[in-house]
Amino acid sequence: MATVPAGWTPPAWPDGLPPPDADDWVAAACAWLLDRCPPEYRLHDVLRRHPLVLARFARWHVASGIDGHQRALGLVRADLAGHVDAPTVEAAVVTLERELGRLTALLPQVRAVENALAGHRDRPRL
Repeated sequence: MATVPAGWTPPAWPDGLPPPDADDWVAAACAWLLDRCPPEYRLHDVLRRHPLVLARFARWHVASGIDGHQRALGLVRADLAGHVDAPTVEAAVVTLERELGRLTALLPQVRAVENALAGHRDRPRL
C-alpha cells in the first residue's frame, strides 16, 4: 500500500486546517469544529475531551441546519407576507439561500474532519 505524502489532505479538507497526522492537528481540528458549532458546545466537557464526539455533534448540527433552511425556504414567503414588505421578504429568501449554500459546502468538510478523527485515511489517487 502506498504511503500518504507529507502534507497531503483528503478531498474536501478545510482550507487552513493542518493535514491529518500533522503535529497538533487534532487540537486544530477541534478548534475548527467548535467554531462551526453553537457557542454553547464549548460548555460541554464531553465535546472538549472527545474529538470524535465533537465531530459527530458538528455533523449533526450542520446537517440539521441544512434541513431547517430547506424547510424555511418553502415557508418564508407565506410566513412573512403581511408582516414585512415584499423587498424584505425577498431579502430573507436570498439570505436563506446563501446560508443554505454555506452549510451545504461545509458539510463535506466536517465529514472529512470527522473521518480523519475516526482514523480513516484517504489515499491520493493517481
